[in-house]
Amino acid sequence: MSKVLDNLRYADSHEWVKVEGDIATVGITDYAQHALGSIVYVDMPEVGDEVTAGEEFGAVESVKAASDLISPVSGEVVEINEALEDEPELINKDAFENWIMKVRLSDAGEVDALLDAAAYAKLCEE
Repeated sequence: MSKVLDNLRYADSHEWVKVEGDIATVGITDYAQHALGSIVYVDMPEVGDEVTAGEEFGAVESVKAASDLISPVSGEVVEINEALEDEPELINKDAFENWIMKVRLSDAGEVDALLDAAAYAKLCEE
């Protein structure tokens, strides 16, 4: 069973969100990194880009497949995890520690529409 953390919210497209103030940290879930296998590249937005909930913001490529990244929230990208540019495999080591982007939320209410840990765990079992 993949790891699901209680203090996060989840999108059904397998991204996680951790909100601190008006900043949302976004990454892919443990379930997603297991499904993808060895990650070889992460396509991230640039700082200053606007992302929209439900829209693509990048992609993750593995030796098996490529998968679009869908933003779970809307807002301005304020930071990207530059370590992933040289070491994308860090996501395989710990998908929750190695986030992809940080977004200044334009609509904090969007977070409430995301899945809680129990609902996400149930989705992964289906």
